[in-house]
Amino acid sequence: MKKSRLGNMLHITKYMFFDAFMVTLTYMIAIFMFMVLEIPVNSDQLFIALPSIILFKLLVYYVSGLYRMLENHVGFEDFIKIAAVTILSNIAIVIFIAITNTNFMYKSAYFFITIAEVGLVTVPRVLNRIMTYIKTNIDWKQALGKRTIIVGAGSAGELVVKEIIKNKDLNNIPVAFLDDDVEKIGKRLSGIKILGPVSAIRYYIDSFKIEEVIIAINNYDKKKMRELINLVTEKNVRIKRLISMSDVEDRPQIIDVKIEDLLNRDEIKLDDTRIKGFIEGEVVLVTGGGGSIGSELCRQIAELNPKQLIIFDIYENNAYDIQQELLRKFSKAHKKLNLKVLIGSVYNRDRLESVFKAYQPTIVFHAAAYKHVPLMEDSAVEAVRTNVIGTYNTASLANQYQVKKFVLVSSDKAVRSTNVMGATKRYAELIVQEQQDHSNVTKFSAVRFGNVLGSNGSVIPLFKKQIADGGPVTVTHQDITRYFMTIPEAVGLILQCGVYANGGEVFILDMGEPVKIKDLAEKMISLTGLKPYEDIKIEFTGLRPGEKLFEELLVDHDHDNQHKTENQKIYIEKQKCVEKDELELNQIIERIEQLDNEEIKQFVGSVIKTYKRNGETS
Repeated sequence: MKKSRLGNMLHITKYMFFDAFMVTLTYMIAIFMFMVLEIPVNSDQLFIALPSIILFKLLVYYVSGLYRMLENHVGFEDFIKIAAVTILSNIAIVIFIAITNTNFMYKSAYFFITIAEVGLVTVPRVLNRIMTYIKTNIDWKQALGKRTIIVGAGSAGELVVKEIIKNKDLNNIPVAFLDDDVEKIGKRLSGIKILGPVSAIRYYIDSFKIEEVIIAINNYDKKKMRELINLVTEKNVRIKRLISMSDVEDRPQIIDVKIEDLLNRDEIKLDDTRIKGFIEGEVVLVTGGGGSIGSELCRQIAELNPKQLIIFDIYENNAYDIQQELLRKFSKAHKKLNLKVLIGSVYNRDRLESVFKAYQPTIVFHAAAYKHVPLMEDSAVEAVRTNVIGTYNTASLANQYQVKKFVLVSSDKAVRSTNVMGATKRYAELIVQEQQDHSNVTKFSAVRFGNVLGSNGSVIPLFKKQIADGGPVTVTHQDITRYFMTIPEAVGLILQCGVYANGGEVFILDMGEPVKIKDLAEKMISLTGLKPYEDIKIEFTGLRPGEKLFEELLVDHDHDNQHKTENQKIYIEKQKCVEKDELELNQIIERIEQLDNEEIKQFVGSVIKTYKRNGETS
């Protein structure tokens, strides 16, 4: 109790000293103003009266309860109270001056004295709260800006500096430019020194304590880009780039470097003229048109002037998103697009046939499928329903309605699969092959490729979320590898395969070198400027049901069964003739509702001989 009283007395004494000083300061400010304005003031009388004024003020403050305020909780109501007490006490002083006819201060000066006193008396009471807010709510490192090097001292680099100045969302402080042009090195651009060469970037990152690097070079060579990104990520510095000037519509955009920029693969060249001729003027149906691959197919097809583009998907949200995206884009460009978006499932044959009957598609891209390996292990019936029966419905209707070309989007997981998802995709390939053997008009083909970066359910979006959450990033196995390709690259090659298709082919896309998922995770963490295993942990969780360490692209490794196409990134795996009886399609259609999860897997295994469930042997 004694400590509490002592603490309270000390609290009151502290604020009395503050207030005495602040009141004195207000009168000193008033005298200074009069001196500047060359107005005479009786300072001798003021100094005699000032101690009495201070004692009067402290007594009024004490009686009015100003010393009972909680300093960490002073709010607007307390400010109003301080202002009211100050105004009333100063009115009392002005009345005293008028009654006693003293002249230690002009009565009109109390207007300014009151304003200054309210402010000065309030400051000590809210200072502690202001400091607490600053400490807990302001990231000074963020507020001051990230020390930044801009790679490229040209027009694009100058554009980056201007955008940093204009864009309040960019908290960068450009420290230096880097450039390989010896004539620029040592000079300045926009007041910022140009250094070089670019290959010495790690030295400059250390010397200037750089936190971020922005690449501002138009049409930068991909190999050089990869080398530069690797140099920067070794220092765990965040790296961004300016979108190509030709890609900028309204204003420049500075975006994060993506993991796609690190893929060690040559640029894919497509026969754009033949692809346009393949699509132009055709009625194109894309099943699963709202998915990762399906939506990109729709984007690229829409640009090729089809007679009509039909998006068919079971999931209305995805279908709506791609519909609105395309309509906005074409409206903005003042171009026309005959677009139809329909909701339905490929395993509903009646619904699907109504689409074929009403719109008479001439080209079909079948991208509708369940693709998530672990989920399909527990929902094998649904995997068969969509991936097998759905493919049969779509392919047989394409045959029935004499579609010109039918392209199945397949997967590397179809090859010697250890999971039911991959086995159903191989089943789908065989269905397409069987349809080709009984087709007089339609040319059926399948395109097989590995993982696409950024697709729904892939590791890239997962890793991004885990990094944003502060980790850990989860990798199933230290040695697990996958083939990767960007979605636009994969779709471009799918369209090219459609051009090449003469019927019955399974096209294999050259995916480059397989990538270790562990390395991918480390690179993604480094690209954000963080250190793998220190800032963001990486945990190895073990292989999931149906998952393999390595994926393959070929069912038969006999090189005699592989044929190159005109495009070096596409080759064909020879297929054997398939009879409908071998596929037991009638049986699976009739029995699917009676089979449970394990029974449906056994059925798939009886048809797809290369399907070996985890734990099984040949």
